[in-house]
Amino acid sequence: MINFKPLFITSLLTASALSLCGCSSSNDDNGTSLVQEATITVNPESITAAPEGNESTISVTSTGDWSISANASWVTTFPTGGLKNNPTNVKVTIGANKDKADRAAIITVRSGKTEKNISVSQNASAYLITAANTLSFGAQEGSSTITVESNVTWTATSSEGWCTVSTTADALTVKCSANQSNADRKATVTLTADKLTQEITITQLSDAIVTPEGYTLVWNDEFNTEDGSQPDMNKWYYDVWNPGFVNNELQRYVAGSQNGEKTAEINNGILNITAKKIGSEVCSARLNTRELWTYGYFEARLKLPKGKGTWPAFWMMPSDGGNWPHCGEIDIMEEVGSNANYTSSSIHCTAYNHTIGTQKTAERLTPGAEDEFHIYALEWTPDFIRTYVDGKLLFSFDNDKKGDDNTWPFHKPFHPILNLAWGGDWGGYRGIDESALPATYQIDYVRIFQKF
Repeated sequence: MINFKPLFITSLLTASALSLCGCSSSNDDNGTSLVQEATITVNPESITAAPEGNESTISVTSTGDWSISANASWVTTFPTGGLKNNPTNVKVTIGANKDKADRAAIITVRSGKTEKNISVSQNASAYLITAANTLSFGAQEGSSTITVESNVTWTATSSEGWCTVSTTADALTVKCSANQSNADRKATVTLTADKLTQEITITQLSDAIVTPEGYTLVWNDEFNTEDGSQPDMNKWYYDVWNPGFVNNELQRYVAGSQNGEKTAEINNGILNITAKKIGSEVCSARLNTRELWTYGYFEARLKLPKGKGTWPAFWMMPSDGGNWPHCGEIDIMEEVGSNANYTSSSIHCTAYNHTIGTQKTAERLTPGAEDEFHIYALEWTPDFIRTYVDGKLLFSFDNDKKGDDNTWPFHKPFHPILNLAWGGDWGGYRGIDESALPATYQIDYVRIFQKF
């Protein structure tokens, strides 16, 4: 009789024999064998990059296939991996650091569960930033301080003896002596740090009064009072209005300040009207002269604010201004920040006004209107209304001599108005940009001349 062994006994014997001879079955590859961790070698193990960025090389060797990547987008590697036991040079490209701070990243080489890190550090580029690149002063002695940001040591010099500078680690103070000449003057303050240069243009205005031929000065405000003071309330008064009161404007007009924040103040002989966010609202100022005049030459030297949403104006209304447009309105200068440096003049009355699309107006590019002072003027007589920018005619409107208030209500006393609106039908017609706030409208003087 033939003796057969059970199949399972044969299998056990076979497995035992394989184990005794140091062999393993192919099934052991499915997770039963021990996996050795790879050994990764890199050189160098850290990289220090120049602020302007550069390229480096890392040598990578691994006992297993590997990959390499960085945890920051400003660091790239090529190739992105390699084969085991095959030494490879990896090119590391590091971008320029345009931030103000130093930065760091990690490059990681991976093979299975094994990782090797290479640290990357990069200093910030040298920077020199001033809070302003222009400063304006009235004719009297004055000073102004602006902040300076820099991560390197800097110095400052002035091109003119009447303009002196002093510095601290983070601020520049510019001081001007009184300008006793009949002309404006300019200086350049130069800041230098390492290989960086920053220039600030200093303008000092003259208080010399040029009287138009045939006219006599009857009223003026040069704003030559103590820094931080309010306009002379014997000459001016504020309108205090809620947002939306006219033209769907967004600002609240306040009497020079709100919650301790000033919207109108005099500094360095210049009146500053500022629109700024105070709490949840934008606040600004609107100033009217207390006196009114019929006919004359009305002149102001102005520097306009920047930013989409700003709407500065120098204009005139009569005492019965609530009866608009029949009362009449004369706009000497208007500008909206979304159409920067284009200044306009207009008149409004019953027959000619913007609500029915018949207003009489003229507009022209005034280069630098937001960066420097320009002179805006109105000549108003019984025969015509004409406006000028720096002495050049912009707008003209003649009296039709019909004796009709619908077409010529400009025969009674008007008073000048200075205001800075925010948004509204025209100021916000292309939207607003609150990042422009605070925005400041600067007035060096207002002068009024008449014929006798």
